[in-house]
Amino acid sequence: MPSMSLFLSQLFNGLAAGLLLALISTGLTIIYGTLGVVNFAHGALFVVGAYAGYVAYGASQSFVLAIVVGAVVALIIGLIIERGLVRLYYGRPPEDQILVTFGIGIILVEIVRGIFGGVSLSVATPSWGQGIVHIGSLIYPLYRLQALLISAGTLVVLYFVLYRTSLGLIVRAGIEDSLMVNILGINVKRIFLLVFGIGAMAAGYAGVIDAPIVTLAPDMGFRVLVDSFVVVVLGGVGSFPGAIIGGIIAGEILSLTSMFDPAYSDVMLFVAMALVLIFRPQGIMGQEGRE
Repeated sequence: MPSMSLFLSQLFNGLAAGLLLALISTGLTIIYGTLGVVNFAHGALFVVGAYAGYVAYGASQSFVLAIVVGAVVALIIGLIIERGLVRLYYGRPPEDQILVTFGIGIILVEIVRGIFGGVSLSVATPSWGQGIVHIGSLIYPLYRLQALLISAGTLVVLYFVLYRTSLGLIVRAGIEDSLMVNILGINVKRIFLLVFGIGAMAAGYAGVIDAPIVTLAPDMGFRVLVDSFVVVVLGGVGSFPGAIIGGIIAGEILSLTSMFDPAYSDVMLFVAMALVLIFRPQGIMGQEGRE
């Protein structure tokens, strides 16, 4: 049996990973809930943000600037993708959306591979994140705790934007009934562009935050993409609170299962998803009847 310190460490690791997954999945669920687009390029935007942050960090030695650059680059690419191609697929069958966004994702990943090569890269922990912290009897890496707090703080900001501003009201109304929003005289196309951009920015932002914890590789976005879709299924499509709850559940399942046997961590995650689909198909916080 694992020791109590190992259990607590994995518990914190699961919470940190879960909040990061929630941050990524928030962008995914907002895009899918509002636009009805199954965005398979979301994992590639995570990769693009991480590598953009890597370049900015190497050039400036400022991790804060790296976070900003990674988020902005992902935002710009997301806006270009939406205006250039994705907007043509609104209302098209899901399989068309999957194929075009999956293709975009492959192109972005191969561009990253062409620039940086296929060799894994590492991002140094920023100076303010180096060292350890004592939480009771637990010794825990300082940056992992900071990443947890950064993800949680960002989710709070996103919650405020979505639930306490007029922009958030329009976005949430678009999730429920985009036709009615259009009838009310609101430029839905502009809102769609903004929503896609916010989702892309969230992915790129999360990529930079995660960079000092993981090894950068062009293909790392595929695993993130799969886990993010599982989080969306667990929490419920279009539900911001559901993305947070689903992310935490997924993170804890992956972390705690790997404590016993890492080979079964993904298995248990998909078992949890299957159980949710069987007993509550709309997700934990999703609305019944939503397609």
